Amino acid sequence: MAGDGAKRPYRMSPSARQARADRLEAAARAVESAALLLFEDRGFDLVTVDDIAAAAGISARTFFRYFPAKDDVLRGVVRRRAQAVAAALAARPPDEAPMRSVRQAVQEVVAAEDSTDVARWVRVVEASLYATRVMLGVSVLEFNGVLAEFLGARLGEAPDDLEPAMLAVAAGAIILAAQTRWYLRGGDLAATISDALTVIDTVIPGGSGTRE
Repeated sequence: MAGDGAKRPYRMSPSARQARADRLEAAARAVESAALLLFEDRGFDLVTVDDIAAAAGISARTFFRYFPAKDDVLRGVVRRRAQAVAAALAARPPDEAPMRSVRQAVQEVVAAEDSTDVARWVRVVEASLYATRVMLGVSVLEFNGVLAEFLGARLGEAPDDLEPAMLAVAAGAIILAAQTRWYLRGGDLAATISDALTVIDTVIPGGSGTRE
């Protein structure tokens, strides 16, 4: 048995852990913003980690605390949207038509995003073939994975079964295409994506059957 003077291991309270996570997230977002401005100005392929660190006022070592690589600055945008959509889908009514749930969740999440940041991200990605390939891969693995999980659960199938997997790919592709359409034509991004998703609103069992 340890003596009375033995030190107990320090355990961070839940509120302290959340505050620390919030600080790290804010710091990472500041680095991301600095990086996106550089990517937009110089092109993704020409900007180095040292460039980003200098623009953000941090060291390269500190940069790697937030992002494993330069590519992850762009991946972070997709990952945040995927996580937010997953949470929004979990909150949708269980008896709601699956694609209506997807439309409503995506519209809710996108409406809360900064459209200026989204437009900058689109410009950066579309200007670099490498960045485009990376983002397509991330979208398939992460964002489409969220949709497949949700649709599989609603349809009583595994996420990688044909129907939920292909519907997730279709929805993901429509979202990307609608985002590009918005970037070129302007308007409201969330509404543009929601309207585009009505294309497959009636495809799956339990679909709404009508366009709102």
